[in-house]
Amino acid sequence: MILVVDVGTSSVRGVVVDGDARIVAEHRRPLLPSSPAPGLVEFDAAAMADVVLDVARAAIDEVGAVAAVGVANQRGSAIVWDRATGEPLGPGIGWQDLRTVVRCLELRGSDVRVGPNHSATKFETLLDAADPDRSRDLCVGTVDSWVAWTLSGGAVHVTDASNALITGMRTATNETWDASVLEILRIPEPALPTVVDSSGEVGEASALPGAPPITGLLGDQQASLLGQGCVHHCDAKITFGTGGMLDVVLGPDRPKFDLRGDAGTFPIVTRRVDGTDLWGLEAVMLSAGTNIEWLRDDLGLVSSAGETDAIAASCADTGDVWYVPALLGLGTPRWDFGARGTLVGLTRGTERAHVVRAVLEGVAHRGVDLIEAAEADSGCRIEVVRVDGGMTANTTFLQALADAAQRPVEVAPVREATALGAAFAAGPAVGRWVDDDAVAATWSPGARVDPQRSLDRDRWRDAVDRAEHWLPDLSAIDF
Repeated sequence: MILVVDVGTSSVRGVVVDGDARIVAEHRRPLLPSSPAPGLVEFDAAAMADVVLDVARAAIDEVGAVAAVGVANQRGSAIVWDRATGEPLGPGIGWQDLRTVVRCLELRGSDVRVGPNHSATKFETLLDAADPDRSRDLCVGTVDSWVAWTLSGGAVHVTDASNALITGMRTATNETWDASVLEILRIPEPALPTVVDSSGEVGEASALPGAPPITGLLGDQQASLLGQGCVHHCDAKITFGTGGMLDVVLGPDRPKFDLRGDAGTFPIVTRRVDGTDLWGLEAVMLSAGTNIEWLRDDLGLVSSAGETDAIAASCADTGDVWYVPALLGLGTPRWDFGARGTLVGLTRGTERAHVVRAVLEGVAHRGVDLIEAAEADSGCRIEVVRVDGGMTANTTFLQALADAAQRPVEVAPVREATALGAAFAAGPAVGRWVDDDAVAATWSPGARVDPQRSLDRDRWRDAVDRAEHWLPDLSAIDF
């Protein structure tokens, strides 16, 4: 059995996966970020360490000894801590944090292309506060680095290749840290973690009973991709959580573009195996489940997220009401941070059910935008859409996705596939899932949804046109 520590944006899970890829134990604890000011997202790194140990020990107590530990983590967040004491210096800065937007724009003048979702400028901010003259012996790391440090009692300071690239501080080929970026941001290379394979032993989890080896590290979206059996060329998945992320597998050859393709996707390392990076593309929807929360918490149109399914199903269509889910702007393919959520086509006959259905169909259409962009930038044809995340509990949404995409949708057997992916990454070191075919064979969808009708994609694109450039100053920003 393999223990997985899965650190998300709002909670931490300790999950045990058996040799048949079944989850046999799960312990979850909340760990909510704070927002001390608009655009700022922080978390307590010391509390994160405590919760990581809590859920991991609880899971082991339930099942007994485990053979190995895998880690899946929120990407792009940043932590700085004292190497000698292990004490975090200041809060961790979350991946959603926007405090460095102006700094990212300034860096364009130095030919450094990083965005506020990367870790680079977050590290700079934390170091400027804790060590202005860069004289202290500190560690700088993403969440996977912090978790590995915590589990190993401070013996291990590593990150895997999938997390390293998303810091914005690697060369385009992900072979080394980019010395020019480190120099401009004044980030000492000795403070950075060693970049390791996504699969392979990096040290012992000495803080846990039995000190099992740590043998897998993956960013959360890459873990979800692997957890849904996506290992072959053009395999793809979409995770519909707070936001939406499509990831597609390419292989050992890096995409031809450095930063972003013509259709708005960007290169990722899906994992590193035996020293070789396996590449993919990612497409991003800035708000997915957030729109359901808006219906519930802000508009009061529904009392629970689960209620949206039955309400939307109570009408045959939206009554020509269209909703563009751009509450935080538009990601792939248009990348318009000044776009805003738009509801068009309202009449005196529009009812609550029409609006709720329009919101679900709007998120589905955005999912298809991601599919089309990934296909355009990769040259792949995504024949079947594999999905996970909280929104996949909604059958009306799943049907809308299949209808808009005009292709089958297969639903992961577990709501969050990250834990399975981290287990698959950790497994080869202890003799489980030793090759890609073994991982692919684990895929057994919990449900399959086939298209039943078509949704009007041209009408959808017209609605998106109306949502664009609502805040011109923000629309002009491009990372």
